[in-house]
Order: sequence, then C-alpha cells, then structure tokens
Amino acid sequence: MRRLFPWLAAPAWVALSLSVVAASTASKRNHAGWADALWLENGTVEAVIVPSIGRIMQFRFKGGEDVFWENPVKQGKAMVSNAWATPGSFGGDKTWPAPQSKWNWPPPDIFDAAPLKAEIKGETVVLRSPVSPRFGIKTERRVHLHPTAAEMTIETTYVKTQGDPVEVGVWVITQVVDPEIACLPVPKNSKFATGLTSEWGDPTKMAGVKAADGYATITRLAAAPRKIGNDAESIAWVGKQTVLRIDSPRIPGATYPDDGCSSEIYTNNDPAKYIEMEMVGPLSTMKVGDRLSSTNTYRLFHRTEADPEKAAREALRK
Repeated sequence: MRRLFPWLAAPAWVALSLSVVAASTASKRNHAGWADALWLENGTVEAVIVPSIGRIMQFRFKGGEDVFWENPVKQGKAMVSNAWATPGSFGGDKTWPAPQSKWNWPPPDIFDAAPLKAEIKGETVVLRSPVSPRFGIKTERRVHLHPTAAEMTIETTYVKTQGDPVEVGVWVITQVVDPEIACLPVPKNSKFATGLTSEWGDPTKMAGVKAADGYATITRLAAAPRKIGNDAESIAWVGKQTVLRIDSPRIPGATYPDDGCSSEIYTNNDPAKYIEMEMVGPLSTMKVGDRLSSTNTYRLFHRTEADPEKAAREALRK
C-alpha cells in the first residue's frame, strides 16, 4: 500500500513519548442530546466528538466560551441521508474532498452524512467511515489531545479502496462561532498580489475584508456570505475571551485547489451565525491502495488584547 506524503506521519518515538506522559483522558457521556458523545479532557481544555453525526463538535477551555459552532436546531438530532436538509449543517469539524467542483452541492455521501465508527485508543479517538460509493474512498480521523497544553491535533487520512483513480485533496472544515474577527497571515512570498485570491471575487472590493501589513482579516456580514483564501498555513479566530489558531503545513511544490489556496475562510449569512476555518491539502491522484493524509493542529489562547486584530496577530506570531 503506497502512502502519499509519508513525511507528514509522526515518527514512532513521538507517539511513544506522548503515551508515557499523557494526562488526557477519554470518556463517553451525553452532549447536547447525543448519548454517544466522546469527551477528551486534559484539565485545561476539552474536545467533544459525536460519532453518530461524524463530527468533532466542540473544542474549548474547560469552563470557557464555546469556540466551535453548534447548530441549535439540530442538537441531539440523528444523522439523515442529506445532512443539510433539516435544515443546514450540524456544525463542528468535518472533512470534505477538495475541490468542491468535483461534486458541487450537496456534499457527497460519507464525507458529510454518515455516522462514523469510533475507537478509543488511550488519549486518542479514531473515527472511521464507510467507503464512499462516489469516490471509492474511506476516511480515518485521529483526534488527539495534548497531555497538558491547550492543543488538539486531528490527522485526516483518505484511503482509496475501489474504483477508478480520482484526483482529490484532504479538505478540513471547522465551523466556529461568529467571531469579532478572523485572520489569515499573508506569506512574504505569497503568489497573490493582494495577499488574497480572487477566486471568489475581488478581495479589495469585499465589505469587511482588509489586507495590510502581512495579514488579511474578515468579519461576518448578516446579509451575504463571502469567502477569502490564500497560500498561508494558518488561520486565527478571535472570540470574546478566546483565540483559536489552526495550522496545517503547506507542501512546497505541491498543487493546491482553489487557485492554489491552502487556507480559506467562509463567512455565513444570517440566521446561521457562523464562519468556517478551512485548511486545504494538496491535490493527488489516488489509485486503489493509496493513502493521503493531512494534519491540523488546533491551539487555544486566552485573549489578552482588547483590539481583535491585535489579538489575531499575537496568536499568529506564537
């Protein structure tokens, strides 16, 4: 079995050292009406996983504000064949195959509307999907909480088990509570002259979007959805008390979808008040037996800056 991008896998000694010092725990208990919810906790932060709807539904400081968005009208509801039909998204963190032009709408089968099988392995929860009839791919997501720090990693792997070759990238979508601001760093060698792609419109003419001094920011508008993206490796979200940073390494020389974007932010219009922090992996043509992986690191910080843009920049400099 050929593993694509094998250098993304952690060396064995890392896994061994984590198991020795691990202080995080995994347990099963109810969350918002879902009896199968799995909780990862380390005394500092907690993550909540709901296998029956295929999502990581929450990541926050213990006793702190919610960071991941949860659709209040779908809490405790069972998965249906079209997860967007009753109405809208569940929220939380999930994976879709990139680019969207491969499937348009709605999101395809097991990637959005299938329960996952869960296995607790120490301080890690492993989520496995059925095989997608459309793509011939099954997914595996390993959710791991740092033993002491406010940090979670999710390794998302696509496994090609049947069908014709297909070109895809691993796309991870994290729906988060409406922030005061969301921010992308602009790489010094960015391929985009304005610091942002024009894939979804001219960013210099988008209301609530600003790119200056090596950073691009966006705020959510009630009336209309918008999207921005660039070739960064990080995104920051600024809440009232908390700052979330998501990182996923960009592979030099690889081909990325969406005009070459690896980090994207989507802002939803009312009444569902959320945004999406999206990390996009490089494209690869997968044949039967191939594995394609991408790892996201999620870090929480207590907000110390009153100005939201300064708070975002502070987190992105850490």
